[in-house]
Amino acid sequence: MARLKKLREKQANQPIEEFLLQPVMEYALKYLATGRGSSKGKVKKKKHSPLTGSPGRRSSSEVAPVRPGAASGKNGAMTGRRDRKPQLGARRTGAGISGREKVSAAPSAGTARRLYDHRATESSPATIRPPEIEAPPIKVTFAPEADAAVLNLAVSGAISPPADLFLHRQALGLLLAPGFDTLLSPGAARDIRMLDYQLATVRHVLNNLRGRALLCDEVGLGKTIEAGLIMMEYILRGLARHVLVLTPPSLVEQWRLELQTKFNLDFITYDAPQFRSAASPWATFPYIIASLDTAKREPHQAKALEPVYDLVIVDEAHHLKQQKTLAYQLVSRLKKKYILLLTATPVENDLEELFNLITLLQPGQLETSASFKRKYLTRGDPLQPKNAEELKKLVREVMVRNRRSDTGAITARRHAEVIEVALSPDEAAFYQRLTTFVRGHYTAESSGRPSGGVTQFVLKTLQREVGSSIEAVLPTLEKIAAEEAHTHSLRQVCGTLAGQAREVASRAKAVALVRLLKTIPDKVVVFTCFRATLRFLADLLQGEGFRVAQLHGGMRRAEKEEQVQAFAGNARILVSTETGSEGRNLQFCNVIVNYDLPWNPMRIEQRIGRLHRIGQTRDVSIYNLSAAGTVEAHILELLDAKINMFQLVVGELDMILGNLREKRDFEDIIMDIWARALDDTNLQSRLSDLGDRLFTAKEQYLAVKALDEKLLGALLPDKE
Repeated sequence: MARLKKLREKQANQPIEEFLLQPVMEYALKYLATGRGSSKGKVKKKKHSPLTGSPGRRSSSEVAPVRPGAASGKNGAMTGRRDRKPQLGARRTGAGISGREKVSAAPSAGTARRLYDHRATESSPATIRPPEIEAPPIKVTFAPEADAAVLNLAVSGAISPPADLFLHRQALGLLLAPGFDTLLSPGAARDIRMLDYQLATVRHVLNNLRGRALLCDEVGLGKTIEAGLIMMEYILRGLARHVLVLTPPSLVEQWRLELQTKFNLDFITYDAPQFRSAASPWATFPYIIASLDTAKREPHQAKALEPVYDLVIVDEAHHLKQQKTLAYQLVSRLKKKYILLLTATPVENDLEELFNLITLLQPGQLETSASFKRKYLTRGDPLQPKNAEELKKLVREVMVRNRRSDTGAITARRHAEVIEVALSPDEAAFYQRLTTFVRGHYTAESSGRPSGGVTQFVLKTLQREVGSSIEAVLPTLEKIAAEEAHTHSLRQVCGTLAGQAREVASRAKAVALVRLLKTIPDKVVVFTCFRATLRFLADLLQGEGFRVAQLHGGMRRAEKEEQVQAFAGNARILVSTETGSEGRNLQFCNVIVNYDLPWNPMRIEQRIGRLHRIGQTRDVSIYNLSAAGTVEAHILELLDAKINMFQLVVGELDMILGNLREKRDFEDIIMDIWARALDDTNLQSRLSDLGDRLFTAKEQYLAVKALDEKLLGALLPDKE
């Protein structure tokens, strides 16, 4: 026992979760430690959990069948495609274990349990489900005496250390794992409809581009999905344990949610408390998402450059087009094995930008800068390539670009309609009183004068809530009025406002919603920003005779699934918040009503994207309720008039807002304009200026899009 304990201590620092026969070794060690062996290796029957690794007692040491498509990891669940039969490994003798074993590539630590059961959460651990396909049991015969002899030799140092055994086991696992033509990632991903061109891209990057690629699909074709599938292939095969994703600040949370909901991977963000409090966070955490703007600056840059990354993914990689920028220097100096650069517009000004991006992937692929200019650029016209055929071959070795016209990914169109609503006199009067309160305290807070203890964030929340419903703003006012930490005057004012809110009897938008829904025969998703508004609408609509389902962020996953199934069945109306619908595929419905409007255009786009996505076969109708005189009405007019938002192709809004070059969130820009407006004339002037900047950003995007279509169309060869 002492020797076994000592051996286990030596193994503690080894990455055992990667070794494909770990469940068998755990079984053997516990079996020997309890002294229940026999020369024939037979034991009594007992259930064995492939997840917990508990020592089983099966006749002839049978390993329980595992669900095809599950992942292999520390605790023993296996990885494979659903339609793939179990593989039998070669006979092992060097480890003292004879017989035949099932082998499979393993994910990194901490992912196996979640990959085995996609419904597992931190609060709801994975459960073992019956296999969907009956796999024949795999028999493993133990030789306890031989095992004990080998372990004794290892402890005494008479033979190679256990690390060599583990290395041999890992090498054998990699040898027996399927090639990249057989993808493992589709079995680990969820809620994704993978299209042929995406799977072809994944295979091409893995087989031919060696994991270093420039993914330049046109906007909205799923570059994020392709990058995620490539990442999962490396993780499931044990080839990537340390992954870094670099994105613009506005996309950090979106990436985290995508990877969590679609690939069941828990990435930590650079601004998370655990990350900031860690001594060496860049080296400590295996999966990291960071803002490129933050990572490129000291003191973050020096720390980010220390570890070695198996895979680096850079979204919106056109920000790396200039070699002298801090962002380019950071990505160039990162120690990395694989790297994926994602951008729909790799060229914005001249071909030298393409040279810079490709050099990040494969230094020397296009030779030196001077040589590239001499051989491939037309003098006097940096956008006109020469020796195009030769350049095509070189570009093809690092770049993939799928075109919308070739894929037919999303053929459905969008139709938007604004339903203008006139607030009742008591609603309009209360809205104006609350707006006056918010403006007065907002400017005082920003000027440094005491504001009575209410922050700009709370003021912005109040203004957004009152634009949604009385039911949404009332609890916040009551909470401020009851909080003893606030000044007496603030509490008194908020208490008065709360009393006035209770006296508002009419709900003009709710009446308009009921009237609209009675004219629509199809299923409808009604979106709102606030849970209090959701409850109010659900009760109202049920009272009007509608069958209603609900989705919000406070529900557990099982509850959400139940509500989605209800909506797919008898329920005709789904009332949902944005967080409630995250990761949900609702394309069996094609009608959206925005009861209120997020101030961030990307949140509006995300709402529409729940329905207008791959798999949608019908045109999508979008109804926006607009109450005159509110912030939301101004936002709606701005986005529709200046950039024609609701007619944009999926993903184009990202590109347009990125061209604004604003460091603040869009909703903060809107709040600043609204709160600081001196009068209606001044408000219109400020909004008009923002609209002009949005229009310029859209024109810039369209010009770059046309340039890339022309240039890359000439450089990239036709599909074979």
